[in-house]
Amino acid sequence: MHDQETTLDVDAGTRVSALIRPVDRARAALVLAHGAGAGMLHAFMQSLADGLATRHVATLRFQFPSMERGSSRVDPPALAWAAVRAAVARANEVFPGLPLFAGGKSFGGRMTSQAQADAPLAAVRGLVFFGFPLHPTGKPSLDRAAHLARVSCPMLFLQGTRDTLAELPLVRDVVASLGSRATLAIYDDADHSFHVRAKSGHTDAGTLAAMLDRATLWMTTPQ
Repeated sequence: MHDQETTLDVDAGTRVSALIRPVDRARAALVLAHGAGAGMLHAFMQSLADGLATRHVATLRFQFPSMERGSSRVDPPALAWAAVRAAVARANEVFPGLPLFAGGKSFGGRMTSQAQADAPLAAVRGLVFFGFPLHPTGKPSLDRAAHLARVSCPMLFLQGTRDTLAELPLVRDVVASLGSRATLAIYDDADHSFHVRAKSGHTDAGTLAAMLDRATLWMTTPQ
């Protein structure tokens, strides 16, 4: 099926665009938030929605307010959280009865997890992170992961070994600290955009397929 265009009211003065992808024989639904530098129409976001659809996972993608207005500066956390909540609320309306998950790429996944840590997202069973951004490039730190201790639902971390925004030893430490709530899936030679080098013996398409297979299995297996 094709994307269905809609809008979300984030607050009294903020409205953003969204894309709903219903699928036949849906097994789950995922609210997908985009990264800091590219919106819901970015090729990676489109590939996620397309690949999940073939695996019978419905999606709802949306724009953060800053992206909607064309700003290069990301939204303050509270506004980003409100956008996540508006998207989750709409997903509950359009995908009734489906197991619902939320997450996204990089910044989008982090804002989703912060929103969940602040107050649980309605009916969301778990969070899926496509490249959780632990720290700025060249500045390894665990500060951005502190809120994850307040997330009570299951979490899936899909991470590349060459991700300069999440050094793998630190990711392993974070996931270990979260215990049984967290699952880590690692993709050899993938960077923060999940691009792999030809010499690695892997391909971008193969890496994406493996990630989507893993995410689908995780979302459709009782936690």
